[in-house]
Amino acid sequence: MSSKDNAVSRRAFVALTALGGTLTAAGCGPQAQDAWEFLTSDQARTLKAVCDTLIPEDDYPSASQLGVLTYIDRQLARHYRRHRDSYRDGLAAIDNLSRKLYGHDMAALNASQQAELIEQFERDQRKTFELFRSHTLEGYYGAPRHGGNRDATSWKMLQLDEPPLRGRAQYNPRKEGDA
Repeated sequence: MSSKDNAVSRRAFVALTALGGTLTAAGCGPQAQDAWEFLTSDQARTLKAVCDTLIPEDDYPSASQLGVLTYIDRQLARHYRRHRDSYRDGLAAIDNLSRKLYGHDMAALNASQQAELIEQFERDQRKTFELFRSHTLEGYYGAPRHGGNRDATSWKMLQLDEPPLRGRAQYNPRKEGDA
């Protein structure tokens, strides 16, 4: 079989591209990407453990269940770029401390070990801990349009009405019962 037999014609290439086809045979296939804009999968796994330790699931969803990771990731890709190094270094430090104390990354620990680890991290790196906590709370209680507080759940938990947004359509303009 010659290389000419495996070649993709220019016409086929354009047709496949227009149809959204994969072009791995031509060396142009899609590459695996993380689902995150800034975070790596490993960082997201650790951050999930941090956020869910700060706001665990009880009668209401945990931080990660309400989209806090999405919120933080979007902000680090945009408005919070200045905090990228703090997140990279802080998440690495948490996992290093976890491996030192427990032999595993934070995400592999049980809930009580994670809580102990976060307490130690707060004592060791107060400023970074405060940044993580602040952003977790922003994502949990902030406007859903920023990626967190999925379905305005935390507002419902607090029995708050969704505030009107000036100059924009409401996050969910149709309420149940609207025709």
